[in-house]
Amino acid sequence: MSLPPLPAIMIEPLVRAALLEDLGRAGDLTSDAVIPKDSHATTVLSARQAGTVAGLDLAMLAFQLIDQNVDIDVHRADGSEVVPGEVIAVVSGSARAILTAERTALNFLCHLSGIATATASVVSAVRGHKAKVVCTRKTTPGLRTVEKYAVRAGGGSNHRFGLDDAILIKDNHIAVAGGVRAAIERARGNVGHLVKIEVEVDTLAQLDDVLALAPDAVLLDNMSVDDLRKAVAMVAGRAITEASGGITAATAPVFAATGVDLISIGWLTHSAPILDIGLDYREP
Repeated sequence: MSLPPLPAIMIEPLVRAALLEDLGRAGDLTSDAVIPKDSHATTVLSARQAGTVAGLDLAMLAFQLIDQNVDIDVHRADGSEVVPGEVIAVVSGSARAILTAERTALNFLCHLSGIATATASVVSAVRGHKAKVVCTRKTTPGLRTVEKYAVRAGGGSNHRFGLDDAILIKDNHIAVAGGVRAAIERARGNVGHLVKIEVEVDTLAQLDDVLALAPDAVLLDNMSVDDLRKAVAMVAGRAITEASGGITAATAPVFAATGVDLISIGWLTHSAPILDIGLDYREP
C-alpha cells in the first residue's frame, strides 16, 4: 500500500518530548557507565508477533535525535505485514545512542503497530462489503495525529480529527439545544458550506425525524443488526450511514452486511494491544 508519511515537523515534538522524559535530569546513566564512548553496534528491529507495521518514522527519529549519524535500513515499511522473526529494520551506529533511544523508539513502534494490526484485522473481516472501517476521537491525549496515522497504515480511514473539522450532533447536544431541529438549524447557520453535519440517533423513530432535516450523515449508535438493516433502507442513500457501538473484528462482517457506509470503532486507538517488536544486538 502507498502510505504518505507524516511530515517530520509533526512528529519531532512528540519524539523529542518522549526522549526528554526518559533522559530526565542526568541522561542515560546505564549506557554512559557501561558502554565505551566509541563503541559501535548493529541491531535489528524484528517482529515477535504477526502484524502490521506502523510508526517507523518515529522510531528512526528517536535514534537520530540522540545521534544523527545512526543509520537505519528499513526492510518492512509502514503498512507492511510481518511474521514472527521478520526483520523490520537494521539500526547501526553509536552503541550508546542506540541503547539510549531504544525504549522510546520501541514504545512508539509497538503501540502504533498494535493499532495498525487491530485495524487490519477489522478491515480484513469486512472485505467484500462496501463499509469502510474508521476510528474515533477516543485517542491518547497528545498522540491523536500518529494514532490516526496508524489506523491508515492498517488500511482503515479516519473520522474527525478534532472538534473543528466537522459537526457531529450527539444526544447531549440535542437535549441542551431543545430538539434535533433546533440543533441542525443552528449548526447550518453557524458554519461554512464545506463543513459536513452528522447527527447521532439510536432508534428508527429518531432517524425518521432526522432524515426530514437532510443531514449529510447519520450515526446509527448501538442499534441491533436488524434495526441497522432497516435504518440503511430508510436512509436509501440520502445520507452517509455510520454504525457504531461495541463492534469487533468478529462481529464486523454482520454489521457490514447491513449495507452501512462506515463502521466506527473506538477501541482501535484506545485499547488495541501493542505489537511485540524487539531490538536485538547482532554479533559482528
